[in-house]
Amino acid sequence: MEGGALLVRLNKYLSMCGVASRRKADQLILEGKVKVNGLVVKELGWKIDPERDVVEVDGKEVKPSRHRYIILYKPCCYLTSLGNAQDGKKTIKELIKDIPERVYPAGRLDYNAEGLLILTNDGELANRIMHPRYKLPKVYLVWTSGKVSKETLEAMKRGAKLEDGFAKPDSVKLIKHLRDASLLEIVFHEGRKHIVKRFVSRFGHKVIRLKRVAIGPVRLGKLKPGEWRDMTREELKNLRQALGIKSFVRD
Repeated sequence: MEGGALLVRLNKYLSMCGVASRRKADQLILEGKVKVNGLVVKELGWKIDPERDVVEVDGKEVKPSRHRYIILYKPCCYLTSLGNAQDGKKTIKELIKDIPERVYPAGRLDYNAEGLLILTNDGELANRIMHPRYKLPKVYLVWTSGKVSKETLEAMKRGAKLEDGFAKPDSVKLIKHLRDASLLEIVFHEGRKHIVKRFVSRFGHKVIRLKRVAIGPVRLGKLKPGEWRDMTREELKNLRQALGIKSFVRD
């Protein structure tokens, strides 16, 4: 490569192409699935010149694509997967068939959970949304069995020990008591598997409905189950700022 060329780390370039997040791109590199100018590169930290070098993944050339940022209302009983139906269970692939870009979910929702998913081909942004280091709050509405007492609510605010470590929500609010249930708003910035359900269960209550309504500054809004829309420029700008991404590129 000639001096003065703008060099980019290979894993960042793959994320720019919408192939994967930087972390997953590193895995692809280590697995020998990435070639630069016809040669397999397994060295993490390798840099390329996007204007001159040809990059291939699994034998197919990849180039930066137009970034797309989608807000999807995942209905209950859909898998957060881009594959085909599995064991009779539908996947979100069926809901985004009319999106030409290859977008993938930045995080997951349980099969029985519903609500906000962000899908994008911006690997860097997706990685930051999912990484607990950036402490991006996820807001859930939680319908529980039985009425949650004031004492239990205060105990929830202090956190609880789960089988995979201590869990303390960013906040817990009682929205209202129902006939034989309660509606809570619970905020977590981490995304451990089934964390909301396991946390509520720790206090003797069962989650009967779980809906994510916000991820950082991005809110579900008036979308109905199965519907999606493009993120607005203002939403994207605010999300980038919340994740510490200073530059705002007009995609």
